Amino acid sequence: MSEPIVYLNHGFVPASQAKLNIYDLGLVLGATLTEMTRTFRHQPFRAEEHVARLYRSLKYSGITVPLTQEEMLARTRELAEANCKLLRPDEDIGIVHFVTPGEHAMYAGSAGAAAPLTPTICIHSFPLRFIMWRHLFVEGAHVVTPSIRHIPPQCIEPKMKNRSRLHWFLADKQSQAVDPRAITLLLDLEGNVTECAGSNFVIIKDHTIISPTTRNILWGVSLQTVKELAPNLGMEFVEKEFQPYDVVNADEAWLTTTPYCLAPCTKINNIPIGTGKPGPMFQQMLAAWSRRVGMDIEAQLLKAQG
Repeated sequence: MSEPIVYLNHGFVPASQAKLNIYDLGLVLGATLTEMTRTFRHQPFRAEEHVARLYRSLKYSGITVPLTQEEMLARTRELAEANCKLLRPDEDIGIVHFVTPGEHAMYAGSAGAAAPLTPTICIHSFPLRFIMWRHLFVEGAHVVTPSIRHIPPQCIEPKMKNRSRLHWFLADKQSQAVDPRAITLLLDLEGNVTECAGSNFVIIKDHTIISPTTRNILWGVSLQTVKELAPNLGMEFVEKEFQPYDVVNADEAWLTTTPYCLAPCTKINNIPIGTGKPGPMFQQMLAAWSRRVGMDIEAQLLKAQG
């Protein structure tokens, strides 16, 4: 049976042969910039925007890669076409891009002495295991706000998607002590709601979708999709700070993310949100999203095989 391919540095290799050097600064320093795209019916969704955001992150970080955005996008589509051939028609993949500064022979605990580096570039994919998220559409997500706080934007620019995520790992441990299936929702130092590790978080009040401000979050491509779909559903979209009190008293709350697009959040810190069940506005937004991509997103998820 054929195996997936991976683009690593200079070309495509079988996934089993894709290896990183232990001196890579992505491992030594956790210095990794990343993106994730998914397919619908085996076609990448808004890949141009994901790749463009990756290049903005690279520019901000001072990392120059030998591929142009157009070349990166072309390699992405080549990989998607090849790896989707290994799937059933009802399956899809997540496509991950990551770039590190490259290998540093000194294996320094810091960036070490200034030296020329050759960035590590990788594009790989994995089958989306929708069964992992089925419960979100049936009963809704439970978010928990642990004591660990979101890294202030003065420390790391949130518009730059990265894998420096030890604080998320520790926060998840606290959240999972409350509920093993809980999703961590971090607050900032002032107690404002920010985001989850792999998703944006919004609340809905009086037909208005309220998102945390862009100063505190990574603006997701899925969140952008919600913003674009809102007007046709008679919904306003605003950005402003809000707190857990506002979440508890919202009509609905949603998670927006690449793998499953949109999910209802029905509980925060064991307190029901709205009726405590997936709400009607969620169903309207999900239906609009399904029309946009030409497939029933919820049906794909609920019918997924284990």
